[in-house]
Amino acid sequence: MSNSATIGYQPATEFHPIIINSFKAYDIRGELGVNLDEDIAYRIGRAFAQILFQRYHAAVETHNNDTSDTATLQPAIVIGSDIRDSSEQLKQATIKGMLDAGVDVIDLGMTGTEEVYFATSHSQALGGIEVTASHNPINCNGLKLVKEHSKPISGDDGLAEIQALAESGQFTTNKSSGKLQLLTDKSAYIDHIMTFVDIDKLKPLKLVINSGNGSAGPVVDLLVDRLVKSGAPIEVIKLHHTPDGSFPNGIPNPMILANRAATQQAVIEHKADLGIAFDGDFDRCFLFDETGAFIDGSYVVGMLAQAFLNKYPNESIVYDPRVIYNTEAVIDEHNGNAVISKSGHSFIKQVMRESGAVYGGEMSAHHYFRDFFYCDSGMIPWLLTIELLSVTGKTLSELVSGYIEAYPSSGELNFHLTTHDAPTIIRAIEERFSTQHPSKSTLDGLSLNFGEWRFNLRASNTEPLIRLNIESRGDELLLATKTQDIQQWLAKQGAVPA
Repeated sequence: MSNSATIGYQPATEFHPIIINSFKAYDIRGELGVNLDEDIAYRIGRAFAQILFQRYHAAVETHNNDTSDTATLQPAIVIGSDIRDSSEQLKQATIKGMLDAGVDVIDLGMTGTEEVYFATSHSQALGGIEVTASHNPINCNGLKLVKEHSKPISGDDGLAEIQALAESGQFTTNKSSGKLQLLTDKSAYIDHIMTFVDIDKLKPLKLVINSGNGSAGPVVDLLVDRLVKSGAPIEVIKLHHTPDGSFPNGIPNPMILANRAATQQAVIEHKADLGIAFDGDFDRCFLFDETGAFIDGSYVVGMLAQAFLNKYPNESIVYDPRVIYNTEAVIDEHNGNAVISKSGHSFIKQVMRESGAVYGGEMSAHHYFRDFFYCDSGMIPWLLTIELLSVTGKTLSELVSGYIEAYPSSGELNFHLTTHDAPTIIRAIEERFSTQHPSKSTLDGLSLNFGEWRFNLRASNTEPLIRLNIESRGDELLLATKTQDIQQWLAKQGAVPA
C-alpha cells in the first residue's frame, strides 16, 4: 500500500461552484482543456467516491453486519486508464479525489474498460472507473463509471447526483485519506476470459489481430500466450500492436471505413482465416472474414446468438431494435427467447439482468455476457468465433453469408441536422408513412415495419447525429430503393450525411 502523497496532482484548496458539461447519458466525455481537465477529474472522482461510500455505510448500518449484498462489499474503488497521452494525468487527479474522500483505491494501471468491469466484480469493490475516450478524437477524453457488481451508472441512476456534487464542490471532510494500491497483475482477468473457449476444440487457424495502437495489445499477448501454451494450433499476425497514445495509425475506430483497410489487406496478404480489430479501450470487437470483408455487427449478433443457443437451449437473447430481422429469425429457429431492449449499454445490461439472458448484442459491436457480470467484452467475441470456426469447419463468410442474403441491411447511416431537431424529423417521417399503416415501435426512436422491409430512425445518445438503419427480407433491390428514398427525404429536412 502507498498513500496519497505519491499522487502528483494537487487540488485547489477551495471549491467554488462550476458547471461541468462533460456529463453525457451514460458516461463523461469532454474536450481536453475545454470541459475536461485534471481539476474536473478530481471533482468527479471525489464526488463519485463520496456518494458510493455514503451508500455503503448506510447499508452497513442498516444491516448490522449481516450478509447483505452491499454490506459485504470491499470499501474500495478500482480504476484504470487507456493509453491516451492525457489519460494517466486525468487518472491521477481522479485517484486523488477518491483518496481525499476517504476511500481506498486500487489502481489497475493501463487497462481496457472490460478490465475495470472485471476487477470491480472480482474484488467486490464499491465501483470502478475507466479513464478513456475510446474511439473519440485525440483531443478528447472521458470517464466510464460503474457501481457495485459492475452495474452501470446512468443519468437517472446516480450520474446526475455525482454531477451535482462535483459542480457544487460541497464535499465532506475526512480525518484521513484513503489508501492506494497498485494492482497490475491481469492473471485473474485472463483466467476468467479463457473460460469462454474450449481449447481442445480449436483447429489450426491463422488470425490477424489489429489492436489499433490502443490498450488491447498487452491483453492480446496474454491471451495468445495462454492459448499457445495450452496447445491451441493458432498463428497470430499482430498489427498496430504496440500501445501508443499518439495513435500513429489513426484513432482506433474500425467503424470508419478508412481504418479497415490495414486489417483487410493483412488478412488477404497472410491468407488468414479471420481478422479482428478493436477500438481504443477494446470494449468493442470487429470481425473480418477470410476474404478481408468487414462483417456488419448485426450479423455477428446473430452468429453469437446461434452459438450460445446451441450450448444453452431455450435461453434468452437480448438485442437492440435498430436491425432485427436476422437476429429474431436465428433466435426463433434455435428455440431461444427473444428479448428486445433499447440501445445503449445501461439499457441492455438492465434488461439482461431482468431476463437472465445468457448473451446480448448490439449492431454497434458491443457484446454482453451473463458470465461476464452482464458486461460487454471485446475479447470474448473473437475467442467464441475461433471456437465456432473450429467446431463447424466453416469459414466466417460461410457462417454469415446466409444471414446477409436472407436479411440485407443498409448498415448504420448517420446524418448531421442543420434545420430541424431529431424529434421534429421523427414525427415528420412517421406522418409521411402513416397512410401505409406499418407496425410501429417507439422503444428507441421510431421503428416502422412494413412486412417486407423496415427502418429505425433514432437520435444518437452520445453525438449530435440522427441514425438510420434499413433492412429487408431478402430483397436487395427493395432495400436500395427504400434507402435512397429515405435519404433523399432526409436531405430535404436538412439532414446532411455525416
